[in-house]
Amino acid sequence: MIRFFNTFVKITGFIPYWICFRTKIYYQDKSVQTGRIKGPAILISNHTSVFDYAVYLGVFFTRTLRFQMAEVLFKKKLLGWFLRSMGGIYVNRGLYNFSFVDKSVEILNEGGVVGIFPESRIPKPDEERPLPFKPSAASVALRSDAQVIPIYTNGSYFQKKRARVIIGTPFYAKDYYDETLSEKENLRKISNEMRNKILELKDEFERQTKKA
Repeated sequence: MIRFFNTFVKITGFIPYWICFRTKIYYQDKSVQTGRIKGPAILISNHTSVFDYAVYLGVFFTRTLRFQMAEVLFKKKLLGWFLRSMGGIYVNRGLYNFSFVDKSVEILNEGGVVGIFPESRIPKPDEERPLPFKPSAASVALRSDAQVIPIYTNGSYFQKKRARVIIGTPFYAKDYYDETLSEKENLRKISNEMRNKILELKDEFERQTKKA
């Protein structure tokens, strides 16, 4: 049902999507990763707007994306119904409840794609971007052993300029696991590695867009 609803929304919303975003896609290495995702995968991205999710629905058109979403988005009945129908993974940031991690791992083990904004919230104007990453994304990556695909967006939506996104090279969290460290230390280490991947992707994005 979730897959059917996703397909319906993407097809019926294609024209409004193109008018609003007109997304241009860049690649860190197109020979390794394009917009077509094979097998289970975790998408990690910087967070600029509530519309980041909508943009990625179009970027990865052929796959059903199950993004982790903050509890505040589910408070409005109609929006909450829509996000649940799209397969949104409910995350209550105010409670010490990590059931969303279990749900994410379950989806990945079934061959799905899970999207995560590891900053957990949209940065304020005066804050460093991206914000430090929360460890839950690293936990999901380690427990599922799924490939992690970094993405960077410039957040330029509803403007004359096109939205621009760059897709990075996939990696595996286990490659950064250090047996000499505790589990907590490894989660912190891998979270920092994930953030560094986004920063590297940002630099590559800026290099490529200067040529455009």
